[in-house]
Amino acid sequence: MQRLLTTTILVGLLVATAAAFAITEKLKLERSPIYGTRVLSRFSPVCGCARGRATVRIELRRGDTVTVTMLDSHGKPVRVLVAGQRVPRGPSIFRWDGRTDARRIAPDGVYKAEVHLAGQHRTIVLPNPIHLDTVPPAVKSVVLDRDTFSPDGDKQADTITAHYELTKPAHVLAYIGGTRFINTQAHQSSGKFTWDGTVHGIPLRAGTYTIELGAKDLAGNSTPIADRWRLHVTIRFIRLASRHIVAQRGKQFAVGVSTDARRYAWKLGNRTGVASGPVLSIRAPNSRGRFTLSVTEHGHSDQAAVVVR
Repeated sequence: MQRLLTTTILVGLLVATAAAFAITEKLKLERSPIYGTRVLSRFSPVCGCARGRATVRIELRRGDTVTVTMLDSHGKPVRVLVAGQRVPRGPSIFRWDGRTDARRIAPDGVYKAEVHLAGQHRTIVLPNPIHLDTVPPAVKSVVLDRDTFSPDGDKQADTITAHYELTKPAHVLAYIGGTRFINTQAHQSSGKFTWDGTVHGIPLRAGTYTIELGAKDLAGNSTPIADRWRLHVTIRFIRLASRHIVAQRGKQFAVGVSTDARRYAWKLGNRTGVASGPVLSIRAPNSRGRFTLSVTEHGHSDQAAVVVR
C-alpha cells in the first residue's frame, strides 16, 4: 500500500512538472503583448524645457484596459499615470511630469514604468530606466591658454582654447552679451573648446569681452545665469602706439607697433615698405606738412597722423 501511494505521488509530481514546463515553454514562444517601447531616458521636471516630462511610448498587439504606474528603484509605486483606461491596439504615449500622486516632485533617482493589462491578466515592468535629475551642472574651473589673441588669420595666436571642468557630464555653453555662441557637442565633465573670435560667423571688433560659461546636462538642467563662470578676453589687431607723431624733415623717427605678426606693411605718404618687430623706424618726408602713416597686416590696419616740421 505504501509503495502504491509513493508511486502515485511521484507520478503526480511528474505530471505537474511536465505541465509547468509546457506552460513555461508556451509563454516563451508567445510574443509579448507590448512592443515598440521607447522611453525618454533622462528628464528634469524643473528645467522649464522640452525635457520637463518623461514620455513612455508603447505599442499593444491588441487593445486592453491599461493601468500605467511609475515605480521607484525599489519597485514602490510613485505615480499612477492612467488607471483602467481602455487603450486600442497600436501605439500609445503616456507622460509623467515627475510628480508623485501627492503632487510633489519625486526625488532624484531611477524609475521604471509598470503596465498592467487587465484583459490579459498580465503585468509588465518595462526594462527601460528613466532618470529623474533636477541638479544643474556647475562650472568648477576654467583655464585659458591666453587671454589676448588676434584672430586675423596669420596663424599667430588666432584663437583661444579653454580647458574646463564641470560638476557632472554636460554640454558647455558660452555667451557674450547674452548671445550664445558655443554649444559643445561633447557631453562630459571635463574637456576643452576653441574660439576664433566670431559670434555666429561674424568676427568681433578689437576690444575686451566678457565670456560667460555655463552648461546644460542631458536632463535639460542649465547652470543658472548668476552661477556662470566669467572670463575676460581681449581681441586685438595691429595697432600703433601713438595717434599723433611729430617728426623732423628727412629725419628718422620711431613708433611702437603692437602686433603678433612676424611682418607687416607700412605706408607713409607715397612711400611703402615692410617691417617687423615692435618698433617701426622710418625716415620722415623731406617736406613739411601733415601725412598719414598706415600699418597693415592680414587685412587689418591702423593709422596715425605724422606732422613733419
